[in-house]
Amino acid sequence: MMGSRLLAMGHYQPARLITNDDLARMVDTNDEWIRDRVGIVTRRVADTETVADMATAAAGKALANSGLTPADIDLVVVATCTSVDRSPNVACRVAAKLGITAPGAYDINTACSGFSYALGTVDHALSAGAARNAIVIGAEKLSDFTDWTDRSTCILFGDGAGAAVVTATAEGEPSGVGPVLWGSVPERSEAVRIEGRHGYVQQEGQSVFRWATTALAPLALQACERAGVAPEEIAAFVPHQANARIIDGIAKRLNLPNAIIAKDIVESGNTSAASTPLALSKLIERREVPSGAPVLLFGFGGGLTYAGQVVRCP
Repeated sequence: MMGSRLLAMGHYQPARLITNDDLARMVDTNDEWIRDRVGIVTRRVADTETVADMATAAAGKALANSGLTPADIDLVVVATCTSVDRSPNVACRVAAKLGITAPGAYDINTACSGFSYALGTVDHALSAGAARNAIVIGAEKLSDFTDWTDRSTCILFGDGAGAAVVTATAEGEPSGVGPVLWGSVPERSEAVRIEGRHGYVQQEGQSVFRWATTALAPLALQACERAGVAPEEIAAFVPHQANARIIDGIAKRLNLPNAIIAKDIVESGNTSAASTPLALSKLIERREVPSGAPVLLFGFGGGLTYAGQVVRCP
């Protein structure tokens, strides 16, 4: 058994910006209330762009940053819960757009925890020798499933994509992707849902808030333990960007004294499976986390599912 490591990251967001004041002209809300309750100031919304378009843009940037070519990639995995088309899957469309020949290609849907689930499965594949180099993408177009007349949900969501190029490590080389800690609370799966062909995102906000702020910190610490990394060694904590108050609540319980806490929620809103790679890619682009530093990723949401791992910053 070998391991894997992140080579490079990339992200993409649509050009259209929606502010809280824009939403206040659509529903009964205001900027102060949105900032206070969820911490969001702006979000990006796609127009004609599809999930596959955004996924391809993010993956293309990650691939360019990695120094690899499409010919080097033999596995493409996309985490999404908002693809309108059932087939072909988004991964195959991304591979075709990037000119990747004959890769393994599949989508994974665990909603907001999707990127960590996808990264976990890719790490397993690379460690077992089933692939050499992979692209892992979180991409969502939540605007297609948002009820823009519902003030409790339309303030939350944005569109975008984040991607990582992951490569297998050589025998004897330390792995840069720690063991995944994943699980679910299926008996509470109705708490976050998109049901039916034309359903909107619906959630039991208070129930999800209580679960996230009380149950998840011990699980995130288990991910650190599995990686053999102490909390004080963590250089950055990149959780799912669900809500600023949730992020603050989990971070407080984790007590990571030296970690940057990702807060892309402020400018991007909740982008579900895209949120973790999007936030990490921005931290790397701004050079806020040094190469090789341990970063704790942790996704959670629909299902209720959760997953996290410690990765070494590319």
